[in-house]
Amino acid sequence: MRNLSITGNRINSAFFQEDVLDVAPKLIGKYLCRAFDDGSIIKKRITEIEIYRGEEDLACHASKGKTARNEIMYKNGGVLYIYLIYGMHWMLNFVTGDANNPQAILLRGIDGIVGPGRTAKKLKIDKSFNGEDLGKSKRIWIEKNDLKAEYTTDVRIGIDYAGDYWKNKAWRLVLK
Repeated sequence: MRNLSITGNRINSAFFQEDVLDVAPKLIGKYLCRAFDDGSIIKKRITEIEIYRGEEDLACHASKGKTARNEIMYKNGGVLYIYLIYGMHWMLNFVTGDANNPQAILLRGIDGIVGPGRTAKKLKIDKSFNGEDLGKSKRIWIEKNDLKAEYTTDVRIGIDYAGDYWKNKAWRLVLK
């Protein structure tokens, strides 16, 4: 952790208010910044993400419609969707698109950390971040950079339940 100042490079919420397939390639390689209560800030490049797109995507939490758990996905893009899996790992997702069109990008990795559970743990993410506005938050935000983000695509991980069509979508982006 380093002490860094909050810069003018913050990406506003409007960045996320496009279709997830347009946002994801622009998000990979950006800096995720997390400010802690002690004044320290972690600033790491986003190295791996997964796309989840709408009620039609059988791997998406919205595939069964709006619920108490996933209702944040139905908001305008630019907020966080946080949920717990296996009773122990928080997952950090960036909501994208327009209201009532549930889409999100799962954060799978940042510089030096691979895996969505490990990443959220390092960032000390918990349920209190659910619904946090990335454009206004003093705890977490995304910053642009001038680095060209080259990435590969692959299938999403751990979604065999979604069937062959959805599990074989190359909707995982990994920074080269």
